[in-house]
Amino acid sequence: MSAFGLVASPPDTSQSGENRYLEVKRELHDRLMACIDLKVLRTLDEDQLRQEFRRGAEELCRKQPDLLNQAERKRLIDDLVDETLGCGPIEPLLRDPTVSDILINGPTKIFVERFGRIEETGLRFHSEQHLVQVLQRMVSRVGRRIDESSPMVDARLSDGSRINAVIRPLALDGALVSIRRRAGKALTPEGLVANQALSSEMLCLLAAAVRGRLNIIVSGGTGGGKTTLLNAISSFVPDHERIVTIEDAAELCLQQPHVARMESRPPNIEGSGQVTTRDLLRNALRMRPDRIIIGECRGDETLDMLQAMNTGQDGSMTTLHANSASDVIARLHLLVGLSGIPLPAAQIDRQIAAGVQMVVHVARLAGGERRVMQLAEIDFQPGVGLIVRDIFRFLPEGRDPAGRLLGRTVATGGGEATIARLKARGIALPEPLIKLLTNARTPSVKRIPV
Repeated sequence: MSAFGLVASPPDTSQSGENRYLEVKRELHDRLMACIDLKVLRTLDEDQLRQEFRRGAEELCRKQPDLLNQAERKRLIDDLVDETLGCGPIEPLLRDPTVSDILINGPTKIFVERFGRIEETGLRFHSEQHLVQVLQRMVSRVGRRIDESSPMVDARLSDGSRINAVIRPLALDGALVSIRRRAGKALTPEGLVANQALSSEMLCLLAAAVRGRLNIIVSGGTGGGKTTLLNAISSFVPDHERIVTIEDAAELCLQQPHVARMESRPPNIEGSGQVTTRDLLRNALRMRPDRIIIGECRGDETLDMLQAMNTGQDGSMTTLHANSASDVIARLHLLVGLSGIPLPAAQIDRQIAAGVQMVVHVARLAGGERRVMQLAEIDFQPGVGLIVRDIFRFLPEGRDPAGRLLGRTVATGGGEATIARLKARGIALPEPLIKLLTNARTPSVKRIPV
C-alpha cells in the first residue's frame, strides 16, 4: 500500500538556473508532504520510510518529464528525501568525512571547517522556519526539544556528533547551530606525530607518564584538540586496567576491553532529572576504577576530581579550558571555588600539587594547525609554593612560501621531578631522552606563591 496519493500539476518554472531548481524543490516538497497518508507511515520503520518517500519523489518527478534534466531529477529526489527525513541541505555535510564542524548563522549562512579552516558552503535553508523544523527533527531523535519556551539545546546525536543550538528570541538574527562532527577514526599517537601535532620526544615522555600512572591535565582553548590528544594518549593505558569515563557528550573512543562509559544528563522540560558530572564522578568512585577520565572539568566536579587523584585513582586524566600551562592553576582555583566549600588558597595549591603531576597545553594556531605548545610538570616546594615547570615547548618560526607552519620543539630544562616520579614507579625513560632533558638550558618556571 502506497503512503502517497499523487496528482500531476506542474509547478511554476518561470525562473532559471539554481533559483528555478530551489523553487521546484520547495513546491514538490510541499506537494509530497500534502499527500502523505499518516496511517500508512506509522506502520513503517526508518528504512521503509525512506524507501516510501523516495518512491513518492520519483513518482512526482516522473509526472514532470520536461521539468528538469536527468541529473537534476536525481539530485532533486535525493534532496526531497533529505528534506523530509534527513537534515535538509546539511545532510551531505554530515556525510562528508572532511568536515569537522558545521556552523549555521541563520538560514542563509552555512559554514564548515575542513582541515582547520572555516569556509562558506553556499548552501541555504528555505527559510528560518525550515531551519528550525530540521533542527527540531534532529534533536527530537535523541529525546531533546527546542522551541520558543526552551530555546537552547546541547545534545549528542545518534552518530556521536555534538550539536548546540540557540533559536529566537535568544538568537537575534536567526537560529545559531554548531555541530561538532565525531571523527570517523580516532587519531593514533603515531598519527599525531606524523601530523606534527607534537614531537616524538613529547610522545615518548607522555607514553611513560601514562604507563607510570601520573595524573595529567590537557589544557587549551575551544577547538584546540584537547579531546583528540586525550583520546590518543589514553591508548597507553594497559589493557588489564578498569577505566571509567565521564563526559557531557560522549566523544572519547577508548580501545581497551574494560571501559565503563557514562554521560551526564541535563534537566527535562519540568526542570528535574538532571545528572551532573559531579554526580557521576562520585558514583564512579564506588565502581572500583583503576583510572577515571573526565572529558572536561568545567564546574564544581573539579574538587572531587582532585580528591580522587589524591586518594588512589592515580593515572587519571581530564581536559580543561586555559590559555597556558601556568594558567591551569588559576583555572583550577576558580573551579574548586564553585564547589561551595571554602578552602584556603594554600590548601588548594597542595591538593593540586599532590593530585596533578603533568599539564599538556594544546592550541589551534592562526593557520588552523593544532599543536602541543607546552608539556609541563607541576611541583610544590615549601617556602616557594606551587611551581609549573616547562619540560618541552613548541616555538613557532613563521611560515614557508606555501603557508606551512615552521617551528621546533625544544627541551627547556625541566623534567627532574617527572624523571624521579617515573623512576619511583619503575618506569625507565630511554637514555637519549634523559640526556636531552638533563642537558637542556635553564628551565622555564612559573612560580605560584602560596
